[in-house]
Amino acid sequence: MDRLLFGDNQFFGVNHMSEEKARAQAIRFQENQAIQEVLDAAYDEGITTFMCTTHDRIAQVAEHFRADPDRYRNQKFFPCMPYAHKYANAMTEDGPIGAVRRFLPDGGLLDAALRSGRSLAKKDIEGVTTLLIDAEMKMFDGLSTPVIFLQNVVVDLLLGMGFLDAFNIFADHVRSRYGAEPGFITMNTPMLLTALDRAGIENPIVCSNINKAGFRMSGGLAGYQKALAERPFRAVAMSVFASGAIPPREALEWVCSQPNIEAIVFGASSRAHIASTRQLVAEYWPETGKQIEMVP
Repeated sequence: MDRLLFGDNQFFGVNHMSEEKARAQAIRFQENQAIQEVLDAAYDEGITTFMCTTHDRIAQVAEHFRADPDRYRNQKFFPCMPYAHKYANAMTEDGPIGAVRRFLPDGGLLDAALRSGRSLAKKDIEGVTTLLIDAEMKMFDGLSTPVIFLQNVVVDLLLGMGFLDAFNIFADHVRSRYGAEPGFITMNTPMLLTALDRAGIENPIVCSNINKAGFRMSGGLAGYQKALAERPFRAVAMSVFASGAIPPREALEWVCSQPNIEAIVFGASSRAHIASTRQLVAEYWPETGKQIEMVP
């Protein structure tokens, strides 16, 4: 896993601090070309892992990368699923049957149908879950996806329900079918780590908000620092700038000084901001500067 990952919140109008900024970003990135220009800037700065949701428009982005393998030979994707709004919209637009047809994997229609039918008949949650994972992964066919994340909307729901078997179902399917490492996004790292321990998932990849302000860190900043110092897991830090509340240098100096941070995911809307973040991370994480090489 690269130490610096590029995220996609800015492309879809997500800003947890300012609705005004969120609207401005959504307007700016209405066209896919605007998204691709920023992704090209990140790639050319040597940031070649795109950690993205499975939003419908990401399918078009993926097709662009797939169409030019020589240009993007080092590109990797870290899909984060599910994108809940996509399913709700599909049900509204196409109805239940149309929604199923839209998301079923092309290569395994019969297999998927059999799995879903058997699952519904036997109330087999594993079959339904693997079907949905395959549907979400359809857009990444032929692309490198070494880590696949389960979104916090599901992770934290399962955590609250105490349904730990679901974490194993996700992890086992991601490993066996895609040869990828499973990752888990959460708003409560300390609680999730305890649950994953109980589920028998060792040294998990866990992505969560980690920032100096304790912004959106359920369980408290002290609890996160204790987990980072004492628990065996691979931490991916997101929202390190606390949605703009912490100046970039201060934010990155702090997060890079924390133990056990394996990667940082960030979003940016311009090459200047991407380059500035890359340079600051290389300054506070010297080995990252050696890892990242700009593409000529």
